[in-house]
Amino acid sequence: MRYGLSIAFSSPEEYVPLAQAAEERGFAWVTLADHLIYPKQFSVPYPYTPDGVPRFADSDPFPDPWIAVTAMAAATREIGFYTNVYVLPARNPVQVAKIMATASVFTGGRVALGVGMGWMPEEFAISGQAFHNRGRRADEMIDIMKSLWTGDWVEHHGEFYDFDAVRMVPAPVAPIPILVGGISAPALRRAARNDGWISDLHTTAELLALIERLQQKRQAAGTADRPFDILCFNPLDATTPESHQQLAEAGVTTVTTAPWAEAALAGPVSLADKLRAMDRFAGDFIQR
Repeated sequence: MRYGLSIAFSSPEEYVPLAQAAEERGFAWVTLADHLIYPKQFSVPYPYTPDGVPRFADSDPFPDPWIAVTAMAAATREIGFYTNVYVLPARNPVQVAKIMATASVFTGGRVALGVGMGWMPEEFAISGQAFHNRGRRADEMIDIMKSLWTGDWVEHHGEFYDFDAVRMVPAPVAPIPILVGGISAPALRRAARNDGWISDLHTTAELLALIERLQQKRQAAGTADRPFDILCFNPLDATTPESHQQLAEAGVTTVTTAPWAEAALAGPVSLADKLRAMDRFAGDFIQR
């Protein structure tokens, strides 16, 4: 079992010291959230809370994750970084491929791309991307990015994107895993075709049921014999090393959490408090 540290909603000036502290305490990953904007009015409810209100406020910072990763990677040596999750179809695939290849070069290959399909139409409108076809378009985007990352000449003639032969250099210095978030049938199928799946806030029972569905999708896709990561974000009732062992036996490879999350419900948490919470978590879980 490996552990990831979620730094979502932390102040940008805390990113580097948190990444350094995570590496020192044995975390394998730092995970970063992503949104382009926060509209003053939402046209649809937030899908992951009962009342439709986002878990984040309009004042919560969302720095560009890949610029932030290069800053943290420059101050660390081994820890990896992935997005949980990057709103892929709100972008252009060639630009994302260039960003990721560059991040791979400057981090020594310590990056993975965790993607989601997005839920906020305003985010797509402001970036000039279609919202209604985002899932099919994202699948084509992934194919384009993987081709460009080879560093070879690539041409593409698809449903949404069409271009003649081009080459993108530098290529990534290591394969960039594509990890897919979401619990819908299309999301699980998309994850099964790629390198891993990222869960959201779930109970152990919910996770075990989702993992079973995911493994069925992998069997159907013919990918069950390939390496695959299951990254569990903040399991709601798995609070002991024994419960994490149960998740590992079910196929979970990484548990990601913000050890100070409970304290954050009462208000802002200082960097010193976050470091103390990481110390406790490392002693209770990572070092065991």
